[in-house]
Formats: sequence, C-alpha cells, structure tokens
Amino acid sequence: MRTGRPLSSLQLTDEEHETLQQWSRRPKTAQALAQRAGIILACAGGKRNSVVASMLHVTPQTVSKWRCRFVGGRLDGLLDEPRPGAPRSITDAQVQEVVTLTIESVPRNATHWSTRSMAEACGMSQSAISRIWRAFALQPHRTETFKLSRDPLFIDKVRDIVGLYMNPPDRALVLCVDEKSQIQALDRTQPILPMRPGQVERRTHDYTRHGTTSLFAALDVKTGRFIGQCHRRHRAIEFRKFLEGINEAVPRDLDIHLILDNYGTHKTPRIHRWLAKRPRYHLHFTPTGASWINLVERWFAALTEKQLRRGTFRSTRQLEETIKRYLAIHNENPAPFVWTKSADDILASVARFCKRISDSGHY
Repeated sequence: MRTGRPLSSLQLTDEEHETLQQWSRRPKTAQALAQRAGIILACAGGKRNSVVASMLHVTPQTVSKWRCRFVGGRLDGLLDEPRPGAPRSITDAQVQEVVTLTIESVPRNATHWSTRSMAEACGMSQSAISRIWRAFALQPHRTETFKLSRDPLFIDKVRDIVGLYMNPPDRALVLCVDEKSQIQALDRTQPILPMRPGQVERRTHDYTRHGTTSLFAALDVKTGRFIGQCHRRHRAIEFRKFLEGINEAVPRDLDIHLILDNYGTHKTPRIHRWLAKRPRYHLHFTPTGASWINLVERWFAALTEKQLRRGTFRSTRQLEETIKRYLAIHNENPAPFVWTKSADDILASVARFCKRISDSGHY
C-alpha cells in the first residue's frame, strides 16, 4: 500500500512535449535544463518518482521538486530563478556596442583594441570589458597565420601524400624530404648568465653571426628514423649528394617514395638525370604553399625548439656538430609521427574554412 502525498498529475500539451524534447536533446541546451526536461518527460509517461530518479541517476527529492515546479509554473517553472544581488549595471545595448566595436573597428592609435582603450572608448571599466570579451570569446591581442594553397592539383596531391602516410606501399620506403636552409651559427656578445633560484636565464639581446649551414633531412615515415646531412650551400649539387647518401642507406631491393616540396633545386636537369638512372625512386610533390603536409617540418620544429633557438654557437662547425649529435640521439630511440587525418577530413576542413571566410571581405 502506497503512503505519502499523492503525485501531482502531469498532462503535457503537444507544444510543451515538443519543447521539452528539444531541451533534452539539443546539444547547446544547458545540462541542468536538459536534465529537468528529461525528468518531466519521464514523469509524464506515468512513472513514479523513485523510478524516474533511478533512470536519470538523481535523487527522488530532485524529481519531486521539479515535478512540483512544473505543475505550478509549467515550462517557466523549469527555468532558473533570478539570483539575489544587485541588478545589472551594464545593459544589453552596451554589450552589443563593445562587441561591435571590437569586431568592426580599430582604435585610432593602434592596430587592435586593448581592455584599457576599449574601456575608455565605451566609458566602462577594464574588468567589464574583459568579462564581455571572455563571454564572446574575443581576443583582439591574438593573431594567427594561415595560407590557402592555390595549387590547381591541390586535391590530387593531398590524396596522394596522405595515402602514402596512411597506407604505405609494400616493399617500399616512404621518406619525407626537405631542407632547413640558412641555419645561423649565433653567439651572444656577452656570456650567458645561468638560471638561479629566483632568476631566469639571461642573455644579451644582440648576437654575433658566425656563418650558416643547411640541413638536408629525410624522415622515414614508418620508423621515425632520420637521414641527414649538413652542407654550407643549398644547391642542386648538394641535393644530389644528399640523394646519393639516401641511396647508400636504403637497401637496394626497396623502392623509395620521396615526399618533397617544389623548390627549384629538386627539379633541375642534374636531378632529373640522376633520378632517370634509378627507377626505384618515385617523387611526390606537396601542393604549393602547403608545407604543413610534409611530416619532416614537424621534426624541424622540434630541432629548432630543443637545440637552435636557445643554442649558442661560436662556429659553423660547432653548429653542425650539434645538429649531427641531435640526429644521432633521435635515431637511438626513434618514434614516428602518426598521421591521423584522412584526405577527406582535410579537404572537408579546408572547404569549411573557405565557406566561413567567403563573406568576410578578405580575399
């Protein structure tokens, strides 16, 4: 025999049922409101509070509360009540003004707005400007770079190279090849002050230049191992020497697929003649302006971050020895970069980006 207060009957109109369904299923609905809508829908199906609580992993008291709130206020009863405290001092019109100015204009004396300049222009506090920018995910102080490839064979080249990454051919080696040219051997004009407790490492802002070198590198996509050579110049002669080094390092029974960019040294008659005598080589050129698709660029970024940016070199020889040592250490325990995006995913992402900027006024 059931005891306690009788349940309030729940009868939903078609409009209420549809609204509750939307609240419970729409991805952008607040989680709390979606949960309340689910409670009411379950209760309207004739289920008891304890059963609904077990289904939705809430307490029976929670089910009872929102059931009663709905009976008393219908859909409005499920919404949060106004919080206590001082009323808003910033109107919707002021918020709109800040957002519009941030997106559509720049200050007279700068290329972008700061919280201080925007606060002065709108007659508001810096903290208020900061809150509005956070609410609308606006970051005027930040900028990012991009470049869309205009290569007429962009789609074909992306599918070709991504296919090599995700489904490499049998009895073949896939190598990502590129040159990091003009690496400078830089030394600071005064000794570096090492890091100490309470003090970061310090170095002079100026430097002495001791020459440059170029690194020719080939990344084995499957194993992550590297073949690298340093040369003082960056010509077809040096590139051919590098290809000869690859030819000696790779077993003769394997085909070699080279992924490389459209730099002129890769397409000279000297290189064409060298490749014509070695039919096991297959060249795959990246789209113009799309160096990001070449995995070796990721390794160049790691080299710069770990060895070059904060390194000091008193000669080009010291710089080259540092690079060779880093290569040797990397090859002791290589780890391949794993390509995860399919060609369809990449092309769809590019299409979405083009659609997003097509009406922005930037060409």
